[in-house]
Amino acid sequence: MLEEDLKKIIKSYQDFPTQGILFRDLLPILQNPILFRKLINSMASKEIFKEARCILAIDARGFLFGSAISLQLSKPLILARKPGKLPGKIITHKYELEYGSNSLSIQDDSIRDFDNFVIVDDLLATGGTVNSVCEILKKKNKKVLGLSVVIELKALNGRKKIKCPVNSEITY
Repeated sequence: MLEEDLKKIIKSYQDFPTQGILFRDLLPILQNPILFRKLINSMASKEIFKEARCILAIDARGFLFGSAISLQLSKPLILARKPGKLPGKIITHKYELEYGSNSLSIQDDSIRDFDNFVIVDDLLATGGTVNSVCEILKKKNKKVLGLSVVIELKALNGRKKIKCPVNSEITY
């Protein structure tokens, strides 16, 4: 039922941000506090969060869901940001998108005291973004317990490229 309610409210935009991409816009979920609460409750109830010491949210829409889950579970929140957004000593990894390339960075000090992470993002497509974060954590001998996303685009096979459990609330 939650999946059906979410699919009704999510908007789709053809050829955004580039030609050939069908963009799934989840921001309307935030305009519906009751549905947003149900979504966060569902995401936060998953088994992968039990052993997590920390939630790691991916820039930018992942912050919306990661911060709500972090608050609900009373677990610290770490951010993976795009280039030039974080001060201090950072760890960076470059990755490929279905429509270009980018990189993500994490503040080195922010992960020092944590060992087990769950990554939270809005959407799983090709897996490049998540794998970038996994590589950063792997370099620091950290463990990724799983990935929690609102939407998974099955046709892009991102799940097959990720080496951790994936929980998605909606699949297209």
